[in-house]
Amino acid sequence: MANSSGPTEKASCPVEIALKAIGGRWKVLILRELFEGTRRFNQLHRALTGITQKMLTQQLRELEADGIIHREVYKQVPPKVEYSLTEAGRQLKPVLNAMHQWGLDRASDRDLPLPDLRAI
Repeated sequence: MANSSGPTEKASCPVEIALKAIGGRWKVLILRELFEGTRRFNQLHRALTGITQKMLTQQLRELEADGIIHREVYKQVPPKVEYSLTEAGRQLKPVLNAMHQWGLDRASDRDLPLPDLRAI
């Protein structure tokens, strides 16, 4: 898998495409929350300890641009915005479940302590 040198270069393999879409610290955790159902911005912000509002906004915009989440804006006062998974986002659940299981197995093999984690 080759590294991209600029934003206009195409990914060199399908794994790179997937990693560009869900890579980073926060995107998988955002998806975990959305697997449980539609969420508003503040619900996501409260659930993701340590994420700043700016970072959450950025990550949500990237996930939306990649077609993984849907942003629904309700024209009301005060404004209401909800986030949910698209079909492409829902298709990631078995992938992330497999990663979760791999992490559990890896930790067990290496006798690593795990925090109290919930499944994806």
